[in-house]
This record gives sequence, structure tokens and C-alpha cells, in this order.
Amino acid sequence: VQLVESGGGLVQPGGSLRLSCAASGFTFSSYGMRWYRQAPGKERELVATITSAGGMTNYADSVKGRFTISRDNDKNTVYLQMNSLKPDDTAVYYCYAAGGLRRSYWGQGTQVTVSS
Repeated sequence: VQLVESGGGLVQPGGSLRLSCAASGFTFSSYGMRWYRQAPGKERELVATITSAGGMTNYADSVKGRFTISRDNDKNTVYLQMNSLKPDDTAVYYCYAAGGLRRSYWGQGTQVTVSS
């Protein structure tokens, strides 16, 4: 099983990034997916969720209106489009496959730094 995040990097305030998380080794289309983030010295926080078929999404208040989670079940990939980025968005971003009664899986994380 693998969850491989990509797309992180350094961006100026107000900029955009698109994170991707490519899944393999499990039935991706049957899992709800989530993005979490963890800033230095802070607890990991839930950023966005999407149901297995992509019909429902939810966001943390801090990113609502700026971030969009989506998925492509044909490509076994979940995305996080991040717009209007702020310095407070600086963190390591992780994707998570929510297994419910099954095993859940974490990616290794990708660093996002928002700075001028």
C-alpha cells in the first residue's frame, strides 16, 4: 500500500498550489479520503474530506472558500487545490485513506511553505 503526495513547495502569499496524492495497493474508490496538515509545534489538523465517490466534501473553517478537495477514481488520485495561500497555511500536508472498519493509511507528507 502506498500513498504518495506531491506538489508541495515554496509559494508567495496569495499564490496557489495543487497537491496530489497517488494511491496504490488498495481499493481506492471505496475509501473516503482526507487531507491533514501539521505545522511546527502544532497538532495535526484535518483540512478537507471527500467521500469515496466524491459526492460530498467538507473543509476546516480556516480553509473554506480557498481550498478544494477532489478525486479521480480512474487515476487513484486525490487532489487539494489551494488558492489564496497565507503564511498560516505553512505545514506538512498529508493524505489519509479512511478505512472505517478496515485499515487506514497515511502518506509520507509534502511540505508547503508560504512566504515572501
